Amino acid sequence: MHYFWAFLVGGALCVIGQLLIDLTNLTPARILVLFVVSGVALSALGWYRPLAEFAGAGATVPLLGFGHLLAQGVVAAVERHGLLGALTGGFSAAAGGIAASLVCGVIASLAARSKDQS
Repeated sequence: MHYFWAFLVGGALCVIGQLLIDLTNLTPARILVLFVVSGVALSALGWYRPLAEFAGAGATVPLLGFGHLLAQGVVAAVERHGLLGALTGGFSAAAGGIAASLVCGVIASLAARSKDQS
């Protein structure tokens, strides 16, 4: 049942993103920012943690989950380090994921051959 709910919630978030692309004039970059900021806002309101516990990877993997991760990292760092944690907490919480994506990007760029766009 966990896989079903993860698929359903993750799919619903993707549908929302696709509807934003199709029905508005928002660029994909603005939608990305909107999703990350929405994840931070929902986390601040205390609404995202129950969704993440219910849907698992369906809620934590999309961009909303990245915003939630940043917000939780800031909260934890502020509790530990005070105001300085507001500047460093998000980076330390997301460092593993960001490093993994950069390494995978470099490997993919070395393994793939670029092609002329014309």
